[in-house]
Amino acid sequence: MSIKTLPVLDLPLACTDYAGAVAWIKTHAIQPGVYALEAANTQVAAMNRTDPCFKSSMDRFDLTVPDGMPLVWALNKKLPDSQRLTDRIYGPTLMLETLKNTAAQPQYRHFLLGGKQSTLDLLHKNFGEWFPETVIAGSYSPPFGEWPVDEFDRICEKIRDAEANLIWVGIGCPKQEHWIARHKDQLPPGVYFGIGAAFAFHAGEVSQAPAFLQRNGLEWIYRLAMEPRRLFKRYFTYNSLFIYHLLRDRLRAH
Repeated sequence: MSIKTLPVLDLPLACTDYAGAVAWIKTHAIQPGVYALEAANTQVAAMNRTDPCFKSSMDRFDLTVPDGMPLVWALNKKLPDSQRLTDRIYGPTLMLETLKNTAAQPQYRHFLLGGKQSTLDLLHKNFGEWFPETVIAGSYSPPFGEWPVDEFDRICEKIRDAEANLIWVGIGCPKQEHWIARHKDQLPPGVYFGIGAAFAFHAGEVSQAPAFLQRNGLEWIYRLAMEPRRLFKRYFTYNSLFIYHLLRDRLRAH
């Protein structure tokens, strides 16, 4: 199945909703080959425009969905009224929707790659309670920092042993995007997701922003308040770059 895309800062964003994205995921998970899906926020869009190496990685992704409301608003400027999106496709929610919609369907097998072992243990516990009929086939916590030379082979072996075809990669942006893109031709078949902070959210280690902030594109304010030292530079840099290049593109278009 194909999904219509439109570019925002040269990033082809899917004009779809959760149901469309989940249908795409389920279709491709049981096909031969490796497919990559990214849940993109303003950081991803800004890096795609300003970092040639990151853009090269993103060009290898098969579907990029608008995770942030500013991306939805930018898309809607290009869509007729009847096709405008009413919501973003938030990565953590997409993960839950995919888990829910693959319950009691043993041909879909999930694998969790990334995070601390304690985080993965909590995810196994929570997903087992929330989606008891969904197959969480395996997980792996890779070493912190630089990986040893044989790490890729070790990861592939664990994915193959689990017979997984839905692989959630939570090792942080941009590392996860570069890793998926660089190894796409050698990975075991399946759909690979760049999923950001979803592991920490669903493990209950980090709280999510209230719904009204998410709806209004202000989730970043909540997260910044929770982790100011870690996130200030990131949000200031990439939110500013996103706004600058979006306005520049619109001026050029006129």
